Amino acid sequence: MRRGRGWAAAAVAAVVALAVTGAAQETGETKGNLLKLLGVEPAAESVDYVRTKTQFQLHTLLTEQRHQKTWPLGERIQKDTLAGLKMLSSVDDDIRAKLEELAAAPAVLEQAARAVEDALIGGRKIYVYGCGATGRLAKQMESTFWRPFWRRVKADRKVAAKLAGRIPDGVEDALIGEMTGADRALISSLEGFEDLPLIGRLQLHDRGIRKGDVVICVTEGGETSSVIGTVLAALDEWKGEPGYSPEESRKRLYFVYNNPDDRLLPFARSRSVLTEPGITKINLTTGPQAITGSTRMQATTIETYVVTAVVETAVGRALARFLGEKEMARLGFEDESDGAEGADRTGVAGIASRLREFSGVLDGARAALPALAALTDIEAAAYAGGRFSTYYAEKALITVFIDSTERSPTFRLFPLDTVKEPQRKCWIQVWTGAKTAGDAWRAFLGRPFRGLASEKYRQTFETGIDDPYLRRAALESLKKAGDDQAELYDFSLSASNLERRGPKKGDLCVLVGLMPEEGEFGREGSSFGNVLRLAGESGADAAVVLVTDRPQKEYPQLEAGIRRLFEGRSGRLIVVPVHVRATGDPFGLRQQIAAKMLLNAHSTAVMAKLGKVVGNTMTNVSPSNLKLVGRATYLIQSHVNDVLGMADWVKATGGRGPISYGEANAVLFDSIAYLRDRQAEAGQTAEVAFSIIRILESLKQKRGLSREETLDIVKTVGLSAYLASLK
Repeated sequence: MRRGRGWAAAAVAAVVALAVTGAAQETGETKGNLLKLLGVEPAAESVDYVRTKTQFQLHTLLTEQRHQKTWPLGERIQKDTLAGLKMLSSVDDDIRAKLEELAAAPAVLEQAARAVEDALIGGRKIYVYGCGATGRLAKQMESTFWRPFWRRVKADRKVAAKLAGRIPDGVEDALIGEMTGADRALISSLEGFEDLPLIGRLQLHDRGIRKGDVVICVTEGGETSSVIGTVLAALDEWKGEPGYSPEESRKRLYFVYNNPDDRLLPFARSRSVLTEPGITKINLTTGPQAITGSTRMQATTIETYVVTAVVETAVGRALARFLGEKEMARLGFEDESDGAEGADRTGVAGIASRLREFSGVLDGARAALPALAALTDIEAAAYAGGRFSTYYAEKALITVFIDSTERSPTFRLFPLDTVKEPQRKCWIQVWTGAKTAGDAWRAFLGRPFRGLASEKYRQTFETGIDDPYLRRAALESLKKAGDDQAELYDFSLSASNLERRGPKKGDLCVLVGLMPEEGEFGREGSSFGNVLRLAGESGADAAVVLVTDRPQKEYPQLEAGIRRLFEGRSGRLIVVPVHVRATGDPFGLRQQIAAKMLLNAHSTAVMAKLGKVVGNTMTNVSPSNLKLVGRATYLIQSHVNDVLGMADWVKATGGRGPISYGEANAVLFDSIAYLRDRQAEAGQTAEVAFSIIRILESLKQKRGLSREETLDIVKTVGLSAYLASLK
């Protein structure tokens, strides 16, 4: 018997009602024995969260589950770095499988490519929008893939002459990559913004997106409010016109996400998109992440690969209308006219062919893991010894920058230092080959820094946000989102940077190069060579990660050229060559994806070696928005209840029932308040670890452990070692 939409809607409503009822009942539990023991009175924010924010309690999503392949990651990597890296990389097989599935049925992606091609020829805009990791994806689309490609086109005079009058002027500005909070959010998240559909709508209008433009909205989980607000605002541009039909808008509006629909439908904001016929949905579900909930990894990798492949294919087909084979080859499009998979009249391969190329990228990245393991050990040891790292990149700048900045919320680290910091606090800094801070931003973005103009947003925030907590957070974040924020950060090789923040003895300097930059490392006077020499002269360790298409037999010669610049230095030098095929990669997508996967695995492994990963859970996550508050709450509840269910624990303490979600949330908010007021003392202490230790040690000692006693255990023992001591 077939069940229609009415049955599905009723089922969804029942699930939502059950969730709300459960949360309402649980608020009564939050004043139970545990909270009395701890002396915790649930804060108003906690009561409000448990009672009214059920739509942000997302622990049912597939992306929030633990992956079976990496279950013992924290313990494994402590014993064997390479084994841990291989474990992390094994989850990328889920990406390969999903891309094969998409390649077998690429119709929806081909539709998206046609939409981008038509927009390009017709002078329309292409708007890629995301939040957090997918927001950085959107920025990368514009600044790493789109703008550099069109600058190369412009630099080829013969090609540019042929395209004059055929490709619209200003094509370099046609694709806009935007994220929730604009460019400032590249550094760190702006509290309150992610949870607002309103800001997505406002940014869409601020960037001048109108009916007929292509809008691609990307969210890792499929539930990000600001991203959903963006695509619905774009749909309103169509619905406002007479004679509107969904068939028309869905050719231009795309929603890209990474969770099964049935996991998302109970959430009203997700349901508003998934059931909307005027929007095309592209589901890229790969499964749980290598680190539980860390969607910067597999979810964002496949989204970056697929969205870029769509745009790259569209550009190739548009150019092939006007250019010959040799001209296309000069731009990086190999001749694919002879039976290439999915090739059309233009000779440019279809989406399916590009998707299947990922397999070779993954194989190349995996072959580099043994060399990468040595770098992981050195970087972890540097941080453990109170030292710092400097990452340097040019073509790979955004990929390196994204991995660096995403370490902060994922593992509760200090964010990137501003120029006002008298001395380094953040473990990592990123440099590029520019002489001034302004030049570094332009090298980074391909354009000047672009923030949010307060006068365009403040009044709407004040009158259009009903929730008092979100309104307060959004207005505070707006103060930190303007153009003036660019002046706070300097990624250049300026004299002041070199003098104040240059590498010191015991530090680490990591240089990341992409084709054809490998030739720069051994060349006297190059920026790469100068940075490598600076590291050596200071007594720092150094590493060079090279994504290259040179055959393996040339690696010794390549490495020898690099080592010549480091000869006689006291520090160690690691060279990590990564083989990726260069032909047919006009946007450099394969190179960037290989670098991304390796850096993601490396930075995660470094933090795991430092005890910031328990099992495969990110227990040092920073609860900086409603979604992350829910993740943090669930981590506290899960880890505490795992211990409470152990036979040894029950035997030693007499046992007790599991703690509730509401109890975990009340303790979390109490920890947030305590650590916020003691940042100088607490440093990079995570609220999740603090809460877990406080609950378990109080139950173990049968007395309420003070916050001061808890902080001492967190700082001297750490969560990973503490939990191990209970087993």
